[in-house]
Amino acid sequence: MPVDLPSRRHVLLGGASLAIGAGAWLPSLHLLYRASPATIAQRVEKLAARQLDLFHDMISHGREADRMRRTNPEWDLMGRTFLGYALAEQALRDPSARPGYLSAIDAILADTMAREREEGLYYFLMPYARRGAFVQQPARSLFLDGEIALLIALRRMVEERHDYRPLLAERVEAMMRRMSAGPVLSAESYPDECWTFCNTVALAALKAADVLDGTDHRALSRRWIETARQKLVDPGTGLLPSSYTLGGHVKDGPEGSSIWMSAHMLRAVDPAFAEDQYRRAKKELGRTVLGFGYAREWPVSRPGATDVDSGPIVPGLDVSGGSSGLAFVAAGSFGDRDYLGALLATLDLAAFPAEKNGRLRYCASNQVGDAIVLYGLSIGPLWQALVEGRRP
Repeated sequence: MPVDLPSRRHVLLGGASLAIGAGAWLPSLHLLYRASPATIAQRVEKLAARQLDLFHDMISHGREADRMRRTNPEWDLMGRTFLGYALAEQALRDPSARPGYLSAIDAILADTMAREREEGLYYFLMPYARRGAFVQQPARSLFLDGEIALLIALRRMVEERHDYRPLLAERVEAMMRRMSAGPVLSAESYPDECWTFCNTVALAALKAADVLDGTDHRALSRRWIETARQKLVDPGTGLLPSSYTLGGHVKDGPEGSSIWMSAHMLRAVDPAFAEDQYRRAKKELGRTVLGFGYAREWPVSRPGATDVDSGPIVPGLDVSGGSSGLAFVAAGSFGDRDYLGALLATLDLAAFPAEKNGRLRYCASNQVGDAIVLYGLSIGPLWQALVEGRRP
């Protein structure tokens, strides 16, 4: 039986109809994924509940931590600290839930410091840390000191624990001494490798110690900013690099997986410089297409190699999971609601959210990824108090 084939005219008309239809609905597609403030608050609560479940069930947490550690042991530490930062913000916002949130932070700190003490310096570091010797001796990593010190400080800012004061003071003294001795006022995270990410976390922790304990590290912070402007900032983009040697030789240029977090941390130290870095990062790395937001790992003019921090790069658009995740932190910190909303739209479209029993996780992510998003959505009164140099 003969089949009537569509004429060329019908094909063209059909194609034109599809194009017109797509042109009408594609620009509005992101609206289906736009979250209201109330929805975001619910999402924060559900993400936090899922994260807390993991830490209350050490078998499940151990499984998740082992999965992350096979790729990058750093994610184990960052998953703990980013969750702790978020819980500190939530504890300040919700006095009724504060005891539970603070108890969870205390448990995270206790387990983290126990592992550092029992397993040693390299437990939370990538394997290449063992390939050489730290220039500054005895060996310490600013990555560990800064992350742990900041979490101790933020916890104390919400509610004082006097037994934490000497723990913070010891790390602050070590960070201050090693950064001050460095040729560019930076300390190593890995042998002869300084990270802007880690040094800015350390600067924020020093500021928090000043607020809590009456110390004064402002001179070191000012000198760090001046030195960074003169010796580290990329001349083409004006952005801070990702990593450099102890002597100040840049190893990796500007990267999204570093600069977003660095800009957030620098708000506590030099808000004007931080705002400049965020503005430049958004220009070079931030992208919004049809209402969906994401971030590149490298500026177009400064391409780099894919690594564990950048994660796999989606070709064509050059979407970086690592950069896009940490863009949540920067957008939340700088109150950029439009970009934050666009990032959330992409997350809901592409990261496969799974909700069950009031718990939320993203199937395309992992514990540290979800913790970073949770922190980006939680940043608020606690960090603002630190920026202003006061207890909340």
